[in-house]
Amino acid sequence: MAAAAPGDDYFFSEKVDGSKHFGVWPLAQAAQACFGTSEWPADRPAPQVSIEFEVENEAAVEQSGQELESQGFKLIHRPRKEPWGQSIARLLSDDGAIIGISYTPWMHQAQGWRNFEGIGPARRIKPQARAGRGG
Repeated sequence: MAAAAPGDDYFFSEKVDGSKHFGVWPLAQAAQACFGTSEWPADRPAPQVSIEFEVENEAAVEQSGQELESQGFKLIHRPRKEPWGQSIARLLSDDGAIIGISYTPWMHQAQGWRNFEGIGPARRIKPQARAGRGG
């Protein structure tokens, strides 16, 4: 696995069979992505794993978040678009699993990757998608 950026503690590979993206996510980066702070909240179980389920589009992320809430699940955060272009809603299970429902545009396209260094670990993004991020 390679570091997402020089000096970054996030390591990943896109060559793990059965996975589009496999990463080792430091707790401080998970806390930043979920809660906007580098410290994991003491009143929440520390995550042991993070898994994201990729859906068809941004609307499916929104619909999935609403469905989870209607079934009694409490989201860490409602669906939102990250600075690197991914739309995601996350929840934390009782046993410490961060579960994300996400739409990552470049995973739905067959060509042209580039690095994008945004908030958190460096992300890979299609050049044309970069111009439209954050909206």
